[in-house]
Amino acid sequence: MPEIARRGLLIGAGIAGGAGLARAAAPPDTPRPLWTAEYWARKGEVSLYLYRKRLAAPAPGEANPPVLFLVHGSSISARPSFDLMVPGAGEYSLMDVFARDGFDVWTMDFEGYGRSSVTEGNSDIASGVADLRAGTDVVARETGLRKAHFMGESSGAIRAAAFAMAEPERVDRLVLEAFTYTGKGSPTLGKRAEQIDYYRTHNRRPRGIDMIRSIFTRDRPGTSDPRVADALAAAELPFGDTVPTGTYLDMTAHLPLVDPKRVCAPVLIVRGQYDGIATDADLLDFFAQLPNPDRQYAIIAG
Repeated sequence: MPEIARRGLLIGAGIAGGAGLARAAAPPDTPRPLWTAEYWARKGEVSLYLYRKRLAAPAPGEANPPVLFLVHGSSISARPSFDLMVPGAGEYSLMDVFARDGFDVWTMDFEGYGRSSVTEGNSDIASGVADLRAGTDVVARETGLRKAHFMGESSGAIRAAAFAMAEPERVDRLVLEAFTYTGKGSPTLGKRAEQIDYYRTHNRRPRGIDMIRSIFTRDRPGTSDPRVADALAAAELPFGDTVPTGTYLDMTAHLPLVDPKRVCAPVLIVRGQYDGIATDADLLDFFAQLPNPDRQYAIIAG
């Protein structure tokens, strides 16, 4: 089963309680065009880019479908992360999968990423929480819904969980993919910490094609399609070859940043079998402390 189909099934299970999962697993043979729109949020002088996909344009008087907000990680901006097209390789747009399944799907570039303002800041987790406040204000204005489902990956999962902790009334269900809690025993973070002095003294770090390709091989070579890495690099590198250091610094020097006892939403934790960003022991410690009994822990094989 393609990676996006497995992710779709798991995330769909966490968000929708199993509804419509056959549709989420794969695109139709001749998919209907999806409606898209772009928006801007303001955080002081910072402009934040938002992108939206759904089955059709909103109609007057129509109830808005549930909102799914996708939260990107440390090295890749929003649309390459969640709306990637890989010709001949199958479905890799999580936005398309969930828009076809009836969700109103949103994503946003954090400060310093993609189409959003590039500033002198380092776009750390706290900055990301402020970005999410600004972005979800736009979502609420456009949809009439103050509450949304959230899915974050890697540092995006930390941002999403920190937002759920700070703004519990804004979060319905929460999916944390490639999350890390304390970082204890993580080989990826151990290697990353070798550059901690650089992260402390620089607000941006190099992020070229070799680094993007390494995302797909650092844990276990041969578990991903190299065409996806090249498509991701082609989509992302037009935004430049550097990205902020804030989340790398937070993940190597400041963990834990989320108190599981203060995350009240239903939670699905998803990790890859070979993911080096966290250990099962670390994540299961977090999982055991979650107060909501509506919680799931899933491992994607391969």
